Amino acid sequence: MTTPFALHGKRILVTGASSGIGRETALQCARMGASLCLTGRDTGRLNETLSMLGDGDHLSHAADLTVADDRAALVSAIGRLDGVVHCAGLVAQVPFRMLNEAALNRMLDVNLASPVLLTEALLFQRAINPGASIVFISSTAPRNALPGMAAYAGAKSALEAMSRVLAVESARHRVRSNCIAPGLIRTPMLDQLGAEAVMKEAEAYPLGLGEPADVAYACIYLLSDASRWVTGQTLYVEGGLLCR
Repeated sequence: MTTPFALHGKRILVTGASSGIGRETALQCARMGASLCLTGRDTGRLNETLSMLGDGDHLSHAADLTVADDRAALVSAIGRLDGVVHCAGLVAQVPFRMLNEAALNRMLDVNLASPVLLTEALLFQRAINPGASIVFISSTAPRNALPGMAAYAGAKSALEAMSRVLAVESARHRVRSNCIAPGLIRTPMLDQLGAEAVMKEAEAYPLGLGEPADVAYACIYLLSDASRWVTGQTLYVEGGLLCR
């Protein structure tokens, strides 16, 4: 039985694929039949993800996406794509009164400039096939104002705005651009908060905290032909957080 959610014959680039949401997205896309191109900064962990994908035409290419030469080398190595999932990102709490230029630039470089400039390079080199899907991982932060998250929320808000413009510009090639805005997800980064802090955060979520697979499944929907008429949107995957 065929399904519009299958990814057979599609070549997908996943950034930040060395752990967390990026790794899980790569694994689930491979299970749906996609060929994966993986990138991340940690070569060892990236190769671990690659080894978990099983048989298939998969590859990995380590890169720091804040570095122009690394982005260019990645684009040259991966060939043509049917989908991109921008999972690489940085989260840090910095109170507004302590938000200096260096901290702001670092947050913008990783969460905004890197995915946008990588996408620009892929489009400029005609590496995105007609009918492809581009997925940016945003956050609930732009709508759920939390102390210390101004720079992060600002970067993600700008990312969503730029994705909508990209959706309009690329529509003539049937290339779609969407965002996914996850709530708090159980990843290694979350473990750094400590069990007590995690339990307190979970109280704000009617359905509890999310798992990486919850975001990965949303990515599959937006990468697949099932979402062929969906573009310029932000899909919230947040366990009911914003209902309150």
